[in-house]
Amino acid sequence: MAAGGGGPAVSPMATPSWAVRIRGADGEIAGAGILLTPQWVLTCAHVVDRTADVMTAEFVGAAGHGVPAVPARLERDAYVPETLDADGDPSGDVALLRLERPRPVGETVRLHRLSAPNREVRMYGFPYEHNGGIWFRATAVGVCGRDGQVQLIPASPGELASPGCSGAGVADSDTGEVIGMVLSGQEDRHGNRFSFMSPVETIVRHLPRLDLVTTGPSAVDPQLRSTADDILPELLDRPFAQRLAAWLRDDGSQVKISVVRHGDAAREATLRRAITLADRELRTPVSVDRASLDPPGTVPSAGGHDLAVYAEGRTSAGIAERIAERLGLPHPEEAPLDRIRAARAVLNLVVVGVDEAVDPLGVLDLLDVLRADGSRLLLVLRTAGDCHRRARERLLTGPERARRARLVERLKEITGPLAEDLRERLAAVAPQGMRPLDSDLVAAHAALADLLRAAGAADQDGEGHGEAAPGPGPDL
Repeated sequence: MAAGGGGPAVSPMATPSWAVRIRGADGEIAGAGILLTPQWVLTCAHVVDRTADVMTAEFVGAAGHGVPAVPARLERDAYVPETLDADGDPSGDVALLRLERPRPVGETVRLHRLSAPNREVRMYGFPYEHNGGIWFRATAVGVCGRDGQVQLIPASPGELASPGCSGAGVADSDTGEVIGMVLSGQEDRHGNRFSFMSPVETIVRHLPRLDLVTTGPSAVDPQLRSTADDILPELLDRPFAQRLAAWLRDDGSQVKISVVRHGDAAREATLRRAITLADRELRTPVSVDRASLDPPGTVPSAGGHDLAVYAEGRTSAGIAERIAERLGLPHPEEAPLDRIRAARAVLNLVVVGVDEAVDPLGVLDLLDVLRADGSRLLLVLRTAGDCHRRARERLLTGPERARRARLVERLKEITGPLAEDLRERLAAVAPQGMRPLDSDLVAAHAALADLLRAAGAADQDGEGHGEAAPGPGPDL
């Protein structure tokens, strides 16, 4: 992506032109900011709180030898202070400043929507020891909290974002895109160091006007967003909503498959509701701040999915391109599936209408690549037909049989002839009254027997159908 003036968002070597150092009336550095337009600077609300409403924005990456300083004031209708819920979970902490004099458009940068998990990122902040600014490196490791904040693990202990870094832009190391803003850095009582960022989607939800300076497609296809009618109580399938919310909160299941037929209004509305509430940008303030008004267990975590795709009428290549774009994978001259396979990227993906894609088997091939690399997948089909059976075999029962076979082979190694000889020798020398040293070996024998019995039962149940009996567990 080009910055506001056409240059790259972040050069690996240069001080970014959009990086802003913010001082209060006392001359002390209050934090950092991001120049989004010639007159708008994005920062944290708590940075503004430290300045007594008298701020100076300094542009350390500007061309020339000086550091231009411009007075700035708060946009009163673009201030969302940090609030804490009953559990101490934070939300908000974003603000927009207006400069008294505009800066060159070439210094600005746009925000960019991008899937955040496991990305290497860089931040340019102004800690006390480095008032001129310094880069910090980190890895975005996962979502935390109801506001969809993302936890950052510093690349080294000395790179923890410290005072003076709040409000700094978080740039993706691979693409240079600005994908979020630093909120704070913390060290807990155990000595663990980490920071938090507000991703672009959360920022835009709090400050909708910033959609004008944000690029990258939404994480949710339009057909999967809640409608005005979806809020009707009779359109909530509560058990289905609870199961969806559990998966979106990571219930430990990598793959889930569901059938939602056309015309099942309650189930369709419940699916759209869950997808919408799990998106940082589309999630409503009511669902964040007053979730207790919703039926228990039906509100998913913000950021519970990274992408929700409507597959009806689309090719597997088109869906792969949508995923690659969301992952920020470059080189469009290469096939999107090849880019995804090479990147070994991981995301939480929802695909609705798998069996109504142009080439459903190609979509299953794509999803199997993602599954093998560790992505979590929620597949929604319209009928329980052949595609549903193939999806279960390819993504659920087949991988489970392979995992079970590997475990059986390992247990056979553990419980083989050498292990039996060891058991006899240990039994001969074990002191009376001590726990038998071969008890773990006995447990391994028992586990192997259980696995072999389960495999035999499954093969009998699936005989004539080409697959083991699916069982009720993986389906929603």
